[in-house]
Amino acid sequence: MPSAASRRVKLLGTGCLSLTLSGCMVGPNFQAPHPAVPGSYTQDAPAVARPYVAGDAVDPQWWNSFNDPILTQLEAQAVAQNLDLQIATERLLEAEAEAQIQGAALYPNLNGGASYTREKPSDEGTLGLFSPAFPGITNAYDLYQYGLQTQYDLDLWGKNRRAVEAAVAKARSSEEARRAALLNVEAQVASNYIQLRGTEAVLAITQKNLDTANKLVNLTEERQQAGLTTALDVANAKAQAASIAAQIPTLTAQRDALIGQIGLLLGQTPEGMPPELVATQPVPLTPPVVPVGLPSDLLTRRPDVREATEDLHAATAEIGVAKAEFFPDVSLSASASLQSLQFNSLNEWKALTYGMGPNVTIPIFEGGQLKGQLSLRKAQQREAAVGYAKTVLTAFTQVNTALTNYEQEHATLDALNEDVKQAQIALNLAQDQYTQGLTDYLYVLNAQQALLAAQQNQAQSTQRLGTDLVTLYQALGGGWEGQYPVTTK
Repeated sequence: MPSAASRRVKLLGTGCLSLTLSGCMVGPNFQAPHPAVPGSYTQDAPAVARPYVAGDAVDPQWWNSFNDPILTQLEAQAVAQNLDLQIATERLLEAEAEAQIQGAALYPNLNGGASYTREKPSDEGTLGLFSPAFPGITNAYDLYQYGLQTQYDLDLWGKNRRAVEAAVAKARSSEEARRAALLNVEAQVASNYIQLRGTEAVLAITQKNLDTANKLVNLTEERQQAGLTTALDVANAKAQAASIAAQIPTLTAQRDALIGQIGLLLGQTPEGMPPELVATQPVPLTPPVVPVGLPSDLLTRRPDVREATEDLHAATAEIGVAKAEFFPDVSLSASASLQSLQFNSLNEWKALTYGMGPNVTIPIFEGGQLKGQLSLRKAQQREAAVGYAKTVLTAFTQVNTALTNYEQEHATLDALNEDVKQAQIALNLAQDQYTQGLTDYLYVLNAQQALLAAQQNQAQSTQRLGTDLVTLYQALGGGWEGQYPVTTK
């Protein structure tokens, strides 16, 4: 739901627009950029079939595509509790308050005041010269006064309206920055969660291989006692078991670090983590087909591109503020008050005093300050334009890279699945032949090492496939629509 401050900013924007139509505004009017959009995300022809992606609209709740209830729960908790999002929300409120402050200049101000003073002119001062002719002229007296004062800047050249335009654009930029922060948190939660499950999978594989290695140690010791093998085979078997066991502490530390990182994203200490998180679960599987939308939709969906657009808008409006400084500033002021030396006559009409009239301020000599300020604003606008172009280029590059990585990881995983299958067959054969005394233990050792490496690579590839998909979703810019939707302007 839009905040009260956000609604105030929209009202200011509406008021700014209506005043723009009725008065002169110097400086350039903002024109939203329309960069060239490629027909497809990669250099492949559009007709080339992509087996894992489709052109359907991006799912705003893309984490549900992993079909993992724990991940869905973590995403909801992170959105509600993440500290970075709370900081981004406060920054948005600050920017909206700044826009409200700037908007106040569009309206007259009205102040009320009341005063009482006890004054005593100096006997040796100017009035003291008239003391001989006017006895008592330097006596102390009371002065009572209350009234109203108002002032209104006519804003003939649109300086205030341009300032409001810039402030509203900055507030919208902050709003997009909050959306980008939300998308980043969602991606980090999903990526860390998938890495956690991948680390758990590698840890389970390593522990299972350690059990197998310990059994082979027992087997070689029995064969040595029976005179069927040598102490060298026993030493090799124990060395292999120790090598596998050495990997477990590192994997355990990685697992615990990932749990801690997820806790940080949730704004919680490890003691407050959901119990489901610390229980071992399989690596979430990616969907068969991923909807990636159309390239033409990317620029309106990615928060960083939207933020860069608003930054360019603000920089353009600031040029108008700088240009208006060259022109005379005309304001109207008026005051009316009741003033009396006697409190009981303060409300009589004869106690009325008032004043009104225009005030004109003309810049005559500023030592080059105004020219320098205008040059600064123009340079800042050019910088914002280049920043926008870079953001757009980065957006398409990131999507292309993420698509390529995701598709190629599929091919890698297919090859590793076959690698594990054949490595398991090789180990089974080597163990059977060693038990029958038909081969040396070195063959078993090599086969066991090959299987462990293949299984670990397979688990890591499954993990990378998931994190590559998260990176793709983040590059596509979806995920903020449900929490921070675009409100009606």
